[in-house]
Amino acid sequence: MVLLEQEDRYKIEPLFEGWQETMIWSCLQGYMGRAWADRRDHPTSARIIVGGLCFFAGSPNREMVGSMPRDCISDVILMIPQNNYWSRLIEKEYNKNYVVTTRYAIKKEPDVFDREKLSGYAHALPPGYELSRIDKELFRILNRQKWSADFCSQFSGWPEYEKHGLGVVAVYEGNPVSGASSYTYYDRGIEIEIDTRRDHRRKGLALACGARLILECLERGLYPSWDAHDKRSVALAEKLGYHLDKPYTTYIISDLN
Repeated sequence: MVLLEQEDRYKIEPLFEGWQETMIWSCLQGYMGRAWADRRDHPTSARIIVGGLCFFAGSPNREMVGSMPRDCISDVILMIPQNNYWSRLIEKEYNKNYVVTTRYAIKKEPDVFDREKLSGYAHALPPGYELSRIDKELFRILNRQKWSADFCSQFSGWPEYEKHGLGVVAVYEGNPVSGASSYTYYDRGIEIEIDTRRDHRRKGLALACGARLILECLERGLYPSWDAHDKRSVALAEKLGYHLDKPYTTYIISDLN
């Protein structure tokens, strides 16, 4: 198994063909993450890791599944198999030390958004809250808090985020309490990460932040990609104008020893 340099990642593109996942695109385009292949020339198996997600493609390969690099993953990693053959290999390798969950792919439809409706959502904030673009100071604050760290965690620092990232937060009494931001980026788009601090949920803040971020993306010619981790996320996405594509299986691996 070999770690691919950026200039060699095109060699595994055919293995991921048709997979509409922007984090895969981020890696293949050389922006974020790492990629491996079973061999450098004419590979038949591949693995991509971006953030806490790992994607497997091509011919199932036990080494790809079992040898997770400790320097680019956290305590938990989400493994996403291309097909049932990879699924069975993951199950065999980790011997029930995993949790199977379902994520939901959302269709990528650039012309589906109703800007007037989104603007209404963005302005429908409860009293005391206001929306703000993520700037250098907010970037620093968000990175320090557990609930919001993933808004910026995949960026090396503020200079990279300023150049390639985009985000909006709801501020209450001077503190960010909800937000929508670019978890990753790729050519002409971002992958949205959205969350709200637990004590400020059920107030429409995620809806407002998501709507404002989508509008910001559209104004810049960027596509705001959405991938839902549960049915609540699907419902929020659909309210913002997205449509469900399909569910897919994900393995949560927390013990890599």
